[in-house]
Amino acid sequence: MGISGIGAGGYYPSPAVSGQNVSGQGVPQEEQQALADSLKEQEEDQKTLIEMMKEAKEQAAEREKMFKLPKNSRRYGDATIMAYSKLARARSLGEVDAASGYARRQIAQLRAAKRSDADNADRIQAAINQLQKAVNRAGRKKREISQEKLAAKRQARLEKEKRTREAKRLRQQLKTRQTQRMIRESGYLREADVDNRLQDQLAASRLEMRQQMQELTEQTQVSVEAAVQQYTAAASSAESVPAPEISVQA
Repeated sequence: MGISGIGAGGYYPSPAVSGQNVSGQGVPQEEQQALADSLKEQEEDQKTLIEMMKEAKEQAAEREKMFKLPKNSRRYGDATIMAYSKLARARSLGEVDAASGYARRQIAQLRAAKRSDADNADRIQAAINQLQKAVNRAGRKKREISQEKLAAKRQARLEKEKRTREAKRLRQQLKTRQTQRMIRESGYLREADVDNRLQDQLAASRLEMRQQMQELTEQTQVSVEAAVQQYTAAASSAESVPAPEISVQA
């Protein structure tokens, strides 16, 4: 049987049926491709989210380690108060040396404590700085006591020589210098006490910040895990839906 009505150029489908199957039934190729792309994108998003969640957990663990609570709350500043008290009570070169030696020993102990107690490193360093000042001030006090002893010997010689006016003036100068030194040393004590209280407040603030960061880290981790569970459940539901059947008739 012959076929007529078809020219040499062949058969060309009309624009209305272009992109569809021959019978005009089933799903268009564009929709099939879009569905495949959507499924692939969902799979990639799920993998990306899992990786993000793993990274978030690792970062949360690092933050928790960084802001962990201090193991102890020793009053490291007590050593500075004791050192300045010893220095203020010192009346001889030997007593000043004893006060300076106490401060030096405390510095050595605090440096060792700083290596083993990183949580209180700032607090320990502040105490070390104050103790170093105490050592320097002890050196100044030794020079002043030596000068005062020389002045007292000169005063005694003037009195022996009946140079009463000069001896009286020198005695007044000596008394003034000693009074000024006592006032200055009492100021050292107040300075150490104020710094000690300030460092206690700063330590309390750091402790509160660490607690808040720890709570925030825990809350963030719980929220992220809940989001992952919801996303995983939604993805599982989407995978359980059967794909539409594609019928292409020749």
